[in-house]
Amino acid sequence: MSDQTPEELEAKRKAVEEAKRKAAELRKKKAEAENPADDIEFQKKKAVAEAKAKAAALKKQKEMEKSEQHSVAEEEDVALAKKKAVAAAKAKAAALKKQKEMNQNKVDQEASEDDVALAKKKAVAAAKAKAAALKKQKEMENGADDEASLAKKKAVAAAKAKAAALRKQKEAPSSDPTDEKAKAIAAAKAKAAAAKAKKAASETEEPIKEESPSPNQPVLERYLHIIQENLGDDLLEEAYINRLAKDVPTLVAKKETYLKVAQFLKYNELLAFDYLSETHGTDFETHMEIYNHLYSFQNHQSVALKVKIERDAPVIDSLTSLWTGANWPERETYDLLGIVFKGHPNLTRIMMPDDWVGHPLRKDYEPYDVEV
Repeated sequence: MSDQTPEELEAKRKAVEEAKRKAAELRKKKAEAENPADDIEFQKKKAVAEAKAKAAALKKQKEMEKSEQHSVAEEEDVALAKKKAVAAAKAKAAALKKQKEMNQNKVDQEASEDDVALAKKKAVAAAKAKAAALKKQKEMENGADDEASLAKKKAVAAAKAKAAALRKQKEAPSSDPTDEKAKAIAAAKAKAAAAKAKKAASETEEPIKEESPSPNQPVLERYLHIIQENLGDDLLEEAYINRLAKDVPTLVAKKETYLKVAQFLKYNELLAFDYLSETHGTDFETHMEIYNHLYSFQNHQSVALKVKIERDAPVIDSLTSLWTGANWPERETYDLLGIVFKGHPNLTRIMMPDDWVGHPLRKDYEPYDVEV
């Protein structure tokens, strides 16, 4: 381990470095003394290189400043373009909102006009229905009065006849028991006739109850309004509320418009009768009739569609193209009544054998084999 102090070591280190520096300077001076021209040329090259480096640095600095200026300008252009796009979007949104409000006002106005027109039509229909009901009630009252008067006259005539018979019996008594028995029978018959006439008179004198309007009457009027507004008012023969079938609104189409009305009932978005639950035919002897019961799941409402056809040549359009559920019911109607459905995909018998003669539900049906 050395006995020297830190100060002595530091002084020794500095002395060594100083000696090295002096040696380097001496070597440099010696080299310059030996090659003075090479040193000057070296200094020139060094100066030129430094000048080029400085010029390159200045050029690079200028390019960087210019690039920064371009970048700032581009950012400003981008910001301006964004502001313009936002302003254009706001203007477009405002224009669309204004257009939508104008369209909504127009729709509300048209709807209001439609409501007023519908209300007027309902009022007219209600007035007509009320007038018809009053007319019918008056006719029924007049008929009741006539029947009551007739019954009273019959009762009076029977009473007079009975009194005359009794008087005649008193004036000319007969000892023949047969005559007495005949007179007693005649008197009993006269008495029974008088009682019957009296009862009929009392029954006809009972007050006639006015029939209340159907709760489905507004529903029927709505159907008629939609149909007439879109198809006209000459497609139906009649429309009424069927009191015997739970007040179902009933439409009776003309034969030539039957399929068109059915298509409208199914595909009109306000009606949407997308389900056919029943189809059958009836022989009324004077004509035949097809009955279809339709239901709208959208509105939870029903309607009956009927059509009357000739009995001698019962031909009508098939509804299988609208409701697949009409397939078998139409075949059954063809099988039992002989009604031909145009456009049916497989109009063959479904209940009777293929070789069966006639149609069993026709009123004039006669079995081919009487024993059967």
